[in-house]
Amino acid sequence: MSDELISILVLVVVFVIATTRSINMGALSFAAAFGVGELVADFSADHIFAGFPGDLFVVLVGVTYLFALARANGTTDWLVHASIRLVGGRVALIPWVMFAISGVLTAIGAVSPAAVAIVAPLALSFAARYHISPLLMGAMVVHGAQGGGFSPISIYGSIVNGIVDREKLPGNEVTLFLASLVVNLIIAAVVFVVCGGLKLPRTPVAAGEAREDDTGEAPAEAEGRLTPARIATLSALVVLVVAVLAFDLDAGLTSITLAVALSVFWPDHGKKAVNEVTWPTVLLICGVLTYVGVLDEMGTIDYAGKAVSDIGIPLLAALLLCYIGAIVSAFASSVGIMGALIPLAVPFLAQGDIGAVGMIAALAVSATVVDVSPFSTNGALVLANAPDVDRDRFFRQLMVYGGIMVVAVPPVVWLALVVPGLG
Repeated sequence: MSDELISILVLVVVFVIATTRSINMGALSFAAAFGVGELVADFSADHIFAGFPGDLFVVLVGVTYLFALARANGTTDWLVHASIRLVGGRVALIPWVMFAISGVLTAIGAVSPAAVAIVAPLALSFAARYHISPLLMGAMVVHGAQGGGFSPISIYGSIVNGIVDREKLPGNEVTLFLASLVVNLIIAAVVFVVCGGLKLPRTPVAAGEAREDDTGEAPAEAEGRLTPARIATLSALVVLVVAVLAFDLDAGLTSITLAVALSVFWPDHGKKAVNEVTWPTVLLICGVLTYVGVLDEMGTIDYAGKAVSDIGIPLLAALLLCYIGAIVSAFASSVGIMGALIPLAVPFLAQGDIGAVGMIAALAVSATVVDVSPFSTNGALVLANAPDVDRDRFFRQLMVYGGIMVVAVPPVVWLALVVPGLG
């Protein structure tokens, strides 16, 4: 048995054990990375640690830390009520507002995880307050970010169009953008209906009709009053948005810096916020992605991609490449996967049997629509920032939802974009 097949089987075993024995999958994945890396691939410890997602670790900790502070001092409550007033009290509109905000942010140049890091904590706080499904709200934020993510001036769009130019393939920036936007918009509409969006209040409700806390009373701190702590926190959130979008600073490092600054002036809030960082989620995501890094270094992902491209049946190979993009992207960088898969598709695109424009759009959508997976950066941010949820249950919901995206979306975009021979 080849090393690549062994590494895939070990990943399956990790999933089975984590599911049946309720062991943190991240801890299991660290053990798997050590076992497979040392015993199968003959990697050193430093080589294995090279796959640790340090940037994602900082993003998860930094963003959850900052927004835990915002929850501790009542800023998120104030923002939730401000949002209600903005849409005239119509709760049913809020998920679509969050979809639109995320989409606009990515369309004008924000990377998808940065947009989700900014929008998801507020959206999920709103969901907890007004009894909206966290899965619905999280999905709306992520699909909004991906819907705008391939505009001609976006990060994803620029990268994919750059790869197309480099490989001397025919491309169409508008088709790429519209394909992602339409697919994500349709999915968001389906999720809105399935997850109870039609049952949300469509008539105005008062901002004060927020849910009560566990004692049966409204929150003690006045939600309409702007205290110094809240003003400082709102200013910090504005600084975060400007730093990420205008100056391209790291969202995680910026969030931690702002949270530390706030904690210096309000140490009680800071102490409470540190305890609310979702450390089990951080362990889960970082462990799984460390093992995926080992797989990448071993060549397992390239092994699977080349095996598909050698099939000899262009349409079938195109479908399987879309599936590989979806499966791998659910655990790894979407952009990285597209950067690997598009060149792999070049040989049979050059034969003229498959339309390059449709194939590239199908690969791009397949590799990004699955970012609701809790193992992707976007899904991990949603999981980590959802307040007042059974985190294990929510993790399973996101994993099932991500699995549905992996199974259902590739054949749909294949039929819509590849089979007609676009391009």
